[in-house]
Amino acid sequence: MSNKLVFLDIDGTIVDHNKEIPVEAKKSIARLQAEGVEVAIATGRAPFMFADLRDELGIHSYISFNGQYVVHDGRVIYENPLIEDDLEALYTQANETGHPMVFLNEEGMRASVGEHNHISKSIGSLKLSYPEIDPHFYKGKSIYQALLFCQHGEEGQYKEQPRQLDFIRWHDYSIDVIPRGGSKAEGIKHFMKVLGVEQRNTYAFGDGLNDREMLGFVANGIAMGNASDEIKAVANYVTKDVSDNGLSHGFRLVGLLKDD
Repeated sequence: MSNKLVFLDIDGTIVDHNKEIPVEAKKSIARLQAEGVEVAIATGRAPFMFADLRDELGIHSYISFNGQYVVHDGRVIYENPLIEDDLEALYTQANETGHPMVFLNEEGMRASVGEHNHISKSIGSLKLSYPEIDPHFYKGKSIYQALLFCQHGEEGQYKEQPRQLDFIRWHDYSIDVIPRGGSKAEGIKHFMKVLGVEQRNTYAFGDGLNDREMLGFVANGIAMGNASDEIKAVANYVTKDVSDNGLSHGFRLVGLLKDD
């Protein structure tokens, strides 16, 4: 069994711009697993959003909700839900401003309003259906992430409020809302503790703003070729574009795999 830990973002890393897994990426992940390397997913998505992908790749460990719900080999090892009072205050402000929201837990998601273009566009980009409607879904249950739908520049008013929340834009119309200080890097720390893996044996691949802390924390941070310059700047390595076998190339770039 290898003592290496490899964390893979989904969108723009495992799946390409058409939301499909390149054949070479799938083969390379399988090779890593066959060699005993622990491969986990690290994503902003909710667990129910990538269950099929986990089954297809045979991956049973993951960091979801940008670090707020962490599972190793099918067992929950860390949970960090949003504070309900902060969510309620945010929702009240967003509702008054005309910005819809979506609330998510490990089992499902609910929208605050029906048929809104910003929700349709951003959720649709993940090839997911429009959520059911329940503006009070966040009450009385653990909510690990919310989505706030607004355009660039409109989020400043929310960041100014004294709440224990962080905001990460992932789409032109949508922002992830997570607990203050939460990140994929925090999730990785829990993996390291449970498995007894040293930081020098950690690897992470990503391309988005929510990968910044993760790529900066691990010993070997690899930015995809399709990542922004901001994300490439915090990585130790830059591989090719996801659609140009970037993931499998990255595995070889850092010595996780050798050429056949």
